[in-house]
Amino acid sequence: MIERSKILLEVKDLVKKFRYGLFGFEFKALDKVNLKLGEEPSICTLAGESGSGKSTLAKVILRVYKPEEGIVLYRGKNIYELKKSEVKWFRKEVQAIFQDPFASFNPMRKIYSYFQETAKSLADIKEEAEINKVVDDVLAEVGLRISDIKEKYPHELSGGELQRVAIARALLTKPRLMIADEPVSMLDASFRVSVLNIFKQVKEEYNISFLYITHDLATSYYISDYIAILYRGTILERGPIDEVLKRPLHPYTKMLLESLPTLDLRKREYYMHPIRLSQIEEKEFLATGCKFVSRCPYAEEKCKLQAPPDKIVNNSIVRCWLYHK
Repeated sequence: MIERSKILLEVKDLVKKFRYGLFGFEFKALDKVNLKLGEEPSICTLAGESGSGKSTLAKVILRVYKPEEGIVLYRGKNIYELKKSEVKWFRKEVQAIFQDPFASFNPMRKIYSYFQETAKSLADIKEEAEINKVVDDVLAEVGLRISDIKEKYPHELSGGELQRVAIARALLTKPRLMIADEPVSMLDASFRVSVLNIFKQVKEEYNISFLYITHDLATSYYISDYIAILYRGTILERGPIDEVLKRPLHPYTKMLLESLPTLDLRKREYYMHPIRLSQIEEKEFLATGCKFVSRCPYAEEKCKLQAPPDKIVNNSIVRCWLYHK
């Protein structure tokens, strides 16, 4: 368990609601989500299939969406109660990298202008010579030079190069936390590894923690220290990456692992349980009990009626009635 004085980010009982259509029903895109990141630099993966609420949680942490219930604490401060002067501090400390690098940059605007704007508005660097030096330093961290981007527009770079530019721009403010939302899913395999290696490198050199959002368990295992498995707005299992992926507890985690290709048939037999096809997605969000009940081979009547509380098992935390017996 993380000591309260050493918590960088804490998400407590977070609830975010949306509505289907103009006159549709309301549902909880996030339902009592709890998550902690310690002050020690680490990479925590938030994993789950599409529609699980991963990007919604990222946008709540980034102050894009305001939750209906619960709080998000960054270094002990409620991010939705920050004073005006503290908002700039938060934006400097918490940076984001998104899935599509081309969507992050205006095609009509030169790339270098983004570095100038960030340096002046968030890093408090005003002199052009100093901006050039700092920009050259952060670009070097991602394998680029200022001459590679100085007079270029986004379309003149490849997707992998532009994603490295996005990482360099985020490093300019010397953040303590980066929210990386599917940052390599649109890149070729060769570029994916290089970007993931950059994350591992800057974690150590800059003392930066990452919330790495993905549906890809292979990449999460490659770079992560911790993992949280999200399903229909609920974290079903979380803990150290080796513990969760090598000794999974929740049936949904086992299902995700079973979907990974492997040549070892003996390992596949451990995970091969008959998982039912999903109901209509909105019905799962509206379930009063466990959100996974319609697909779980172990479901009992109690699972339909009441959502299980967190249960500590070894070094992991799991939400499943199987571990409350």
